[in-house]
Amino acid sequence: MALKAPKGTRDVMPGDAGKWQYIEKEFACICSEYGFGEIRTPMFESTDLFNRGVGETTDIVQKEMYTFEDLGHRSMTLKPEGTSPAVRAFIESREYAETQPTKYWYNTPCFRYEKPQAGRMREFHQFGVEIFGTHSVMADAEIIALAHDFLTRMGITDLELKINSVGCRECRPVYKKALQDFLRPHLDELCDTCKSRFETNPMRILDCKSPEDQEIVKDAPVMLDYLCDDCRESFEEIKKLLTAMGIPFTVDERIVRGLDYYTKTAFEFVTNKIGAQGTVCGGGRYDHLIEEVGGPDMPGVGFGLGKERLLLLMEQNGHQFGGKETPELFIAYIGEDAKMYSVGLLGKLRKQGVRASMDVHGRNLKGQMKYANKLGAAYTVVIGDDEVSSGQLTLKNMETGEQINVTPDQLIDKIRREG
Repeated sequence: MALKAPKGTRDVMPGDAGKWQYIEKEFACICSEYGFGEIRTPMFESTDLFNRGVGETTDIVQKEMYTFEDLGHRSMTLKPEGTSPAVRAFIESREYAETQPTKYWYNTPCFRYEKPQAGRMREFHQFGVEIFGTHSVMADAEIIALAHDFLTRMGITDLELKINSVGCRECRPVYKKALQDFLRPHLDELCDTCKSRFETNPMRILDCKSPEDQEIVKDAPVMLDYLCDDCRESFEEIKKLLTAMGIPFTVDERIVRGLDYYTKTAFEFVTNKIGAQGTVCGGGRYDHLIEEVGGPDMPGVGFGLGKERLLLLMEQNGHQFGGKETPELFIAYIGEDAKMYSVGLLGKLRKQGVRASMDVHGRNLKGQMKYANKLGAAYTVVIGDDEVSSGQLTLKNMETGEQINVTPDQLIDKIRREG
């Protein structure tokens, strides 16, 4: 029986790879414009990093992590998200001792064991940005603006930005008690996971996907009504900043995000075009994560953006992804001497940046020309004994059929000028 890719994963074949390269290049470009530096972290980390960072009461830690014991009997986990590894690297490299803020971006695969669906895979890929070292709400606004600008550049116009505040260590305990008081009469009706979260982190119950639990919590008290003065002022400021930036938003008091480390600002860019799981980009502030992972008391804010979901939306919008890069020149040959001459010419052209190809399958001339058509080559030359001896080549425009005589030294100039 033929082997298949693991459930929830997919191969990116050459026909699609150009789309991925396109969005990766564009994301790197906009992050550079905003002053973010790239960070690359390992594919797996100590399991304790995610237990402490993501939170032991989250679905990710409780149900979705790919965890294994290595040969040294250490518990390791394939990273399910990008923020905690970036925080660990920030601490380990001691960049917290440098002038702040620190601004990172990353492009990484992540792994979660969950039911595959449109835009949600067990191996998925994220863009992300993080700003460490500042309490200023300007940092929150900057990362939201970066996400908004990037999605706009990608032609996504049917997204909605939703924002909320999830409070802080001062006001959240007051809200926690109010929420527990509301939920206590319904405790027996909740799913087993939510029952286990009732004492430790009842806010996670608001994030439960069970329709029955969602019906119970629809009239639950909301965090916005329990914010302390500092959180309320921060939330009002982020709304003013987004308005000043011309970024439309709605307040959604039900956004809590799926990670325990968030404080104050939480936001999502959502769509209804890719099924029920419509969050394309989400993030917020996490003022205690760096400390919880073993670093100094230093705040942070960031987002993660799903590449698969972004590509789905771009394809639905008919985005061209910059077009397919086809060969500028295909070299066909007749005979052994011509083959050797063509190989040498091919190498020289490629060294000068020309996308040039030739047959490596041993086809006859007719087969080579059919192959050139399939590749979509813009120009072709046919090299035989006469061309080798004379040094004169016939360059053919494959779209118009026009032919001109050139020397090998003139090839690049003619291709680029005519093209």
